[in-house]
Amino acid sequence: MPAANFTDDEHQRFHWIKQHRAAKKSTKHPRNRKVADTRRKESVAPTIARDLDILALDAYGTSWMERWQGMFKTFDISHLRSPMFFHVDPSERDGLLSYAYANGRSDELRELHGCVGKELSKHQRKKREKMGREQQNNPTIDERERKDYYVPSTPLFFSHCDCLVDRYKLDDTILSQEQVEDIRYDYVREYSDEEKLFCVKTNKGCHYGKIVVLAIGGNAPQIPCPLSTEETEGATHAMHIKTFPPPYMQSKMASKARTNLLIVGGGLTSAQIADLAIRRGINKVFLIMRGPLKIKHFDLGLEWVGKFRNIEHAIFWNSNSPEERCKKVMEARNGGSITPYYKKILEKHISSGRLDMLLHTTIDEKKWNPMLKTWTVSLKGEREDLPPINHIYFATGVGTNFECLPCLQSMCRDYPIENCSGFPCITEKMSWRHDVPLFVAGRFAALQLGPGAHNLIGARIGADRIAWSIQEMLGKEENSDQSNWGQDRFNYLTGRGSRYNALADVSYLADD
Repeated sequence: MPAANFTDDEHQRFHWIKQHRAAKKSTKHPRNRKVADTRRKESVAPTIARDLDILALDAYGTSWMERWQGMFKTFDISHLRSPMFFHVDPSERDGLLSYAYANGRSDELRELHGCVGKELSKHQRKKREKMGREQQNNPTIDERERKDYYVPSTPLFFSHCDCLVDRYKLDDTILSQEQVEDIRYDYVREYSDEEKLFCVKTNKGCHYGKIVVLAIGGNAPQIPCPLSTEETEGATHAMHIKTFPPPYMQSKMASKARTNLLIVGGGLTSAQIADLAIRRGINKVFLIMRGPLKIKHFDLGLEWVGKFRNIEHAIFWNSNSPEERCKKVMEARNGGSITPYYKKILEKHISSGRLDMLLHTTIDEKKWNPMLKTWTVSLKGEREDLPPINHIYFATGVGTNFECLPCLQSMCRDYPIENCSGFPCITEKMSWRHDVPLFVAGRFAALQLGPGAHNLIGARIGADRIAWSIQEMLGKEENSDQSNWGQDRFNYLTGRGSRYNALADVSYLADD
């Protein structure tokens, strides 16, 4: 099959797999000139015969993606922001699209308008030049890729995830609701004096293992400006919303009293909260952001997901230092943005007078009245004063600094690694260090995965690379154990040394 038939994502995956598979090499025998195929055993990722003992720890629930589902339900999100090829199916790039059509749910897909266009041929461009027409930029995404640029509904996406859980037998028995407090890597006398193990301390006890994978979203959400204990009643970070709007505002709304809401942030979450607040009956919403309003279909620019994305990735991979890669990640994401779909929704609310959007604006002063349960807020920017505000929501995202994570304090002390603007400088195989099998996925792996590390596409690519690294690591251990047993059996049969050394590991005798 011609290589042109493969997508850039498939090329990237095949290249990674190729590094971990044996390369066939044709060598001529010096005497009879016969061709013999040899394999480099050190690059083989062998199949693991024994079953892995896997435990997943999640502080938020006892089922997969429970926090995700809770946040989507809280914000009443009907469709994802990610395109159809951003999903968690490891076996097929078009797995989510295939699932939608196979189950008759194609009507749950919503097209992304404005990012796919018809490309002009060479003859059409010459014709336009002769006619003196202005040259238009070619579309970032070809018409043939239109099927990918839909977004799935929330129920469809989670149904697909449940299908994968069933396919790979990831039942809830391997998932435990525990908060990880500390991770240590050292010798544990109760288990081994020769091999280091991880000790993962949680709020319910300790777990030991050879390998740990850290797949978390970022630092704990924090409100940018400090609040007193009394003021916390009137302000909430978007990631901490449990009831929307808060109960005291619901009481005011029930009594037909006027309610005003202030939202801080320039990303999609702030737009979703504003839309939800107006639909729930809040009279007036003020949305402020410190910069301009940025409109993008995805967190990344189309140049990172379109037909020329290999150029951007090549520049990223060829960066000579972590600082250059970090700069590329920051430029690609470029802060919070909203989609064209939600831009139209906000414009509709603005025209109705229910929403005021204030750009290049920040909070100057604020004072909470616990008796009236209202804020007095003054601003810096387009407008200086606001009417009494009943509640403030901060949709300001989460920070990225691995050295501030409580669970990594011991690792940072005992096995320090370089910090590049909050991102850990992990190895190419996604591990903490070459001698520490703590693998990192998600946004903290951005220096290896690129700007998409924060999203579903980064989760899938990161999981793929980590799985190969773990398989290679465990495969080497298994091959080493088998070679040792082969030598012991040889010594036993030939009567060399102590014949009882071969009885030390009875597990191999049981296999024989």
